[in-house]
Amino acid sequence: MSRSTSSPSARGGPVTLAMVARRAGVSPQTVSNALNSPGRLRPETLERVRRAVDEMDYRPSRAAQALRTRSSRLIGYGVQPAPAATAAPVMDRFLHALSQAADEAGHRILLFAAPPGDPTLHGFEDLLGRHEVDGFVLSGTALHDPRQAWLAKRGVPFVGFGRMWSKRQIGDWVDVDGAFGTDAAVEHLVAAGHRRIGFLGWPRGSGVGDDRARGWQRAMRRHALPTRGRRVESVDDVEAASGAVKPLLDAGATAVVAASDMLALGCYQALRERDAAVGRDVAVIGFDDSPTASILSPGLASVAQPLEAVGRECVRLLLARMADADAPPERLLLEPSLVIRDSCPDTGPDPHGPPPPYGA
Repeated sequence: MSRSTSSPSARGGPVTLAMVARRAGVSPQTVSNALNSPGRLRPETLERVRRAVDEMDYRPSRAAQALRTRSSRLIGYGVQPAPAATAAPVMDRFLHALSQAADEAGHRILLFAAPPGDPTLHGFEDLLGRHEVDGFVLSGTALHDPRQAWLAKRGVPFVGFGRMWSKRQIGDWVDVDGAFGTDAAVEHLVAAGHRRIGFLGWPRGSGVGDDRARGWQRAMRRHALPTRGRRVESVDDVEAASGAVKPLLDAGATAVVAASDMLALGCYQALRERDAAVGRDVAVIGFDDSPTASILSPGLASVAQPLEAVGRECVRLLLARMADADAPPERLLLEPSLVIRDSCPDTGPDPHGPPPPYGA
């Protein structure tokens, strides 16, 4: 017999399945069928039971459901420690969206500690050995990531927030089209009159970083603008980014597209050190639209990821995989949106004038 964990009865205790059965004038087994196998009941009986369930605010316990279905209704998610001064709030927003979508689907997210650095299998085998999760959501996907192949070999459902960044794709994933975002940033800058547009990115070899650099490069070439010497690299740190962007500023860049808001903050610092104004002298666009972007002065224009949609789609794909292990893999690439703020005015250098030589 399953019991509610939230709804008190008239006597002050939890509402039970037997109480609902008495209210509806049916057997406890009929109530169980209404909740778990409604197709077995006549429509009028099903309606009577559902009305009683609603009136008494009955909620079956998750433990009882797990015993019946052999499902924990738990989804595992490994959390890595966030280094200081990173865009951790972005992943916080994703985790909130993921948790909300899972909750609406009757599941819960079970967090476990993952070591810092490259993705590892730490925690996965332990959880599976104790049968505590039905599947996993992976984030921080990278080249040579061992998790997808390991889980697939064992028949464990999973979905990735992020591509695998290799020719061999395994499993379902949802990702944000970073190249689309930086392409849109360049388009906006060109429309505002900029021609000397630099890119401040992460070191090559990062799948996400290379994808964002690819969009900048694609848009620059589409407008016949030179890219050679206009891309610099830095780790996601304000001080490091401030030093890395200086060659672009020394060469006369009028705009900088950054692979993250953290890198864009480094550009802010470098400009202030030389008494130049963000927006007026050099336009800056970041990526991730972190909470910092809107409170900076001037506000940082940035590419916003649709994290709520990512969370919903991750849960949808994972539940679909749990229901049908043999279905073809589904892979979704969602488009981000450009959020314009004062760091990127709508007007810049004369758009009709010839591009000045780089460094002039």
